[in-house]
Amino acid sequence: MDPSSMRWRAVAPYAVALVLAVVLVVVTVSRGGRPAAAEAALGDQQLKIMAPADPGGGWDQTSRAMQEALRDLVGRSEVYNVGGAGGTIGLSQFAQLDGQPHQLMTTGLIMVGAIAANDARVTLDQVTPLARLTTDSQVVVVPADSDIQTMADLAQRMRSDLPSVSIAGGSAGGAEQILAGLMADELGQDPAGVNYIAHAGGGEAVATLLSGTAVAGISGISEIKPQIDAGEMRALAVSSAERVDILPDVPTLMEEGIDVELTNWRGVVAPAGITDEQELALEELLTDMSETEVWQETLESNGWGDVFLVGPEFEEFLAEEVRRTNQVIADLGLGGGQ
Repeated sequence: MDPSSMRWRAVAPYAVALVLAVVLVVVTVSRGGRPAAAEAALGDQQLKIMAPADPGGGWDQTSRAMQEALRDLVGRSEVYNVGGAGGTIGLSQFAQLDGQPHQLMTTGLIMVGAIAANDARVTLDQVTPLARLTTDSQVVVVPADSDIQTMADLAQRMRSDLPSVSIAGGSAGGAEQILAGLMADELGQDPAGVNYIAHAGGGEAVATLLSGTAVAGISGISEIKPQIDAGEMRALAVSSAERVDILPDVPTLMEEGIDVELTNWRGVVAPAGITDEQELALEELLTDMSETEVWQETLESNGWGDVFLVGPEFEEFLAEEVRRTNQVIADLGLGGGQ
């Protein structure tokens, strides 16, 4: 046999293996270094993420955390803010981006409540649900110089003169207002009588509290923890079933004798009109994101719960949340644009 033929036979298996490896790389990594899921969903378009609230709040934090965690998967992306009305202004604009899979929007319980409370014309039926990402406990706070030292003190004030206890929080109908109403109800007061001061974003609510305009405030922990750590705010209670790791010394409402539990959640949607293939590709991309070290570190540092859920399971969860929240809003007398 020709020596060259013998050499070829010897190296042929390795050559075949090399070709197969190259093929696999080409299949799993698309042009520009993007994974196949990102390429299938975005093509040549840059990913854009709408935070439907002003800077500084939970949706803004979540959107920018997604941007960072997706960097190695999609390259450069853009986060932009459209604030107002519990996210319903952003939702109405987002609903006009029909068929554009490179556009994403953060959403969550606050938007579900705001849609119900404001009788919003555009609802989450007009977008494509993709994934639930996180949960975030609420925390009841007062300014550090307040004479209210404990949750028991605040509860007593609410029992004796509910209208005098102004409570600052996020948008009307959001998780914060729902929690304030549930607390009042549990304390034997009319939830509709809560003196709630709504804000477009978490930053505005903090400013109101620090100015002394409000007696107390309710916020997502990640949004207001810097002020707690700096000694500007006193945390009275958290709304979760158990104490949270990043505020281990703060009791739950239930520990304080107020039988209320409420956890905010956040997720992400795409516009309506995208194809089934694009929807699946985006879900795969978000699944990859949720498993990155960057995302997991963000969850830990912010005290966010990891409740990742995609596909039909998330759609079923969202439908049930809409039904449940609509009922809560009606029971609390917060509907009809109040």
